[in-house]
Amino acid sequence: MSADASIPLVKNEDSPRGFAFALTAYLLWGFLPIYMKAVAHISPAEVIAHRILWSLPLAGIVLIVLGRTQDIRIALRSPRMLGMAALTASLITVNWGTYVWAIGAGHSLDAALGYFINPLFSIFLGAVVLKEKLRPAQIAAIVLAGLAVVVLAVDSGGIPWVSLTLTITWGLYALFRKTLPLGPNQGFFLEVLILSVPAFFYVLYLELGTGDGHFYRTGWSDTALLLGCGLITAVPLMIYANGAKLLKLSTIGIMQYIAPTMIFLIAVFIFKEPLGTARMIAFPLIWAGLFLYTWSMLRGSRGR
Repeated sequence: MSADASIPLVKNEDSPRGFAFALTAYLLWGFLPIYMKAVAHISPAEVIAHRILWSLPLAGIVLIVLGRTQDIRIALRSPRMLGMAALTASLITVNWGTYVWAIGAGHSLDAALGYFINPLFSIFLGAVVLKEKLRPAQIAAIVLAGLAVVVLAVDSGGIPWVSLTLTITWGLYALFRKTLPLGPNQGFFLEVLILSVPAFFYVLYLELGTGDGHFYRTGWSDTALLLGCGLITAVPLMIYANGAKLLKLSTIGIMQYIAPTMIFLIAVFIFKEPLGTARMIAFPLIWAGLFLYTWSMLRGSRGR
C-alpha cells in the first residue's frame, strides 16, 4: 500500500450537523448587537476586558474535554507561535473594541457595512499578499465596494473609519490566523490567555484603584451582563469552528452574510438608526458586489 493510500480522504461536502452549527453561530452573532446595547453604559475597554477574562475558562474547559491541552503546552514553548498569537490577539481586540463602541454609540449600520465589505477585502488581500489571481467578477465586486466607501466618505467629509476598521482588522486577523499552526479552539484559547494578563490588571485597576468598575459595585444586573460576555464571545466562535469543518467553503461564503444582514435589520428596525441618502446608495453597491462575489465563487466551485 502506498503512503497516500493510507491517508483518509476528506469529503468536500456539506453535512446537516455542520450547517446547524454554522447557522447557530451566525444567528448568535446576528443578535449580538442587542447584548452590546445592554452594556452600552459600560466603557468598551471594560466590556472587552471581561469578554477576555470570562472566555478563558470556557475555552479551557473545551480543550480539556477535547483532550487538546498538549497543543497549548507546545505553543507556549514556541516563541514564533506566541508572537503570531499575540499579533492575532491584538487585531481581534481592536476589532472587538470598535464593534462594542459602534453599537453603543449608535453606529450599528456602520458595523453591518464593515462586515458586508469584509469578504471583498479578503479577496483583495488574497490578490495583494498571496498573489492569487482575481476573476473579472471579483475585480468588479472590489470596485463596487470601493465606490461604496467613496460615497460614504464624500457624504461624511471623512473616512468611514468604523466600517473600515472592522473590515481591515477582521480581514488581517483571518489572514494571519491561517499562519498559526493551531486548531481553532486551541488558537482562541491561546489568544485569550495572552490577553488575560492585561485584562485582569485593568479590571483590578477599575475595581480597586479608581472605583469605576461595574462588576460588583453597580448591581447584580451589570455583574451578570459582564459575566455573560464570556458566553457571548466564546460560544459562537467555538460552535462556528466545529461547523466550518463540516461544510464546503462556498456554503460558508454564503452563510457569512447572515450576521451582517441581521445587524442591518436590528439597526434599522429596532435601534431606529437613520439610513440616509449616502447609505441607501452604499449598501446596494456593497450588495451588488457581494452578489458578483458569490456568483463567481459558486461558479468556480461547480467548475472544480
